[in-house]
Amino acid sequence: MSNAMQRAPRNEMKVARLYSFSDIRIEDIPVPGIGPRDALIRTRACGICSGDIMPWYIEKKAPLVLGHEPAGEIVELGKELLSAPCFPPDSVPFSVGDRVFVHHHAPCMECRYCRRGTHVQCETWRSTSIIPGGISEYILIPEINLRNDTLTLPEEMSYEDGTLIEPTACVVKSFTRSAIKKGDTLLVIGLGVMGQIHILLARKFGAGNVIGADRVPFRLNKALQFGADHAIDVSKDDLFESVRVLTDGDMADVVIVGPNSAAAMQQGMGVVSRGGTVVLFTPAKPGERLRIDPNSLYFRDISLVTSYSCGPEDTREALALIRGGWISAERLVTHTFPIEKTAEAFTLTSQAGDSLKSIVVFS
Repeated sequence: MSNAMQRAPRNEMKVARLYSFSDIRIEDIPVPGIGPRDALIRTRACGICSGDIMPWYIEKKAPLVLGHEPAGEIVELGKELLSAPCFPPDSVPFSVGDRVFVHHHAPCMECRYCRRGTHVQCETWRSTSIIPGGISEYILIPEINLRNDTLTLPEEMSYEDGTLIEPTACVVKSFTRSAIKKGDTLLVIGLGVMGQIHILLARKFGAGNVIGADRVPFRLNKALQFGADHAIDVSKDDLFESVRVLTDGDMADVVIVGPNSAAAMQQGMGVVSRGGTVVLFTPAKPGERLRIDPNSLYFRDISLVTSYSCGPEDTREALALIRGGWISAERLVTHTFPIEKTAEAFTLTSQAGDSLKSIVVFS
């Protein structure tokens, strides 16, 4: 579709704004005006992030428009994008009508952090955002986000699949930082949607024996359906003893700790094998402390690493994995909601019961 064909949106739009975890309101606000190198998308779907259901994490940002996993259609481009190409020569300029995934943070690609590939430490990455947020009928995409971490969705990829690019990218980074090797035993603690994506991608990244651990039967069964060799119900069975038996005493080469709990992290450190890696995939609650015996880590050669969010290389790989059928909304999205029921979507996700991914869809 030609860049010259712009579609004028409505003057107002609906957004889902959080004031507190128990106070999410649907409000009408003006559609944001774009700058000369910005874009406006009409949101088609937006995922509910498991990080956004941690009250301590999300409420410190309140009031805010929720959501950062959107996919949508470009409906307007800034005048400088229409008149002359301003993207790098190796990129594809965007057009009105393009179906896109947009990352809510984008790095500068030039600072020392970006040169090292640690994009989440880039000051530009940390200061960028989508305006006003993902659960919004229209979203302003600033130039930096548009240029450095917006991807065109393949024609065959649904908007629902597009919402999974960011969470899948976080898992791609997690596996990269784990330094997993072919044939390794992988243990995933916590089988919400992020844990399930780890399970689904485990073989792709070389895992041999794949073990999941949770206390919700629905999620344990899903992990087995998605390729886990074993699922440990920690409400009934001791995690350490179960892993010991399932690995003939070798324990897990790579442990992914999903819950935002120092106690879960402590458990993860207790079930990793000699020479293994523990990945802290989620932060702990404020004030929690992790007790570490440095000699135990040292003499067992244990690597303790974090994995926070994702960068442009991760989102591109995530899109390829979704396109290749490794990850799909058909498998992971268990509930869809209109924007008017965003509060219900968050409540369901926070209950961590018989659900995986909830997304808000826009008609």
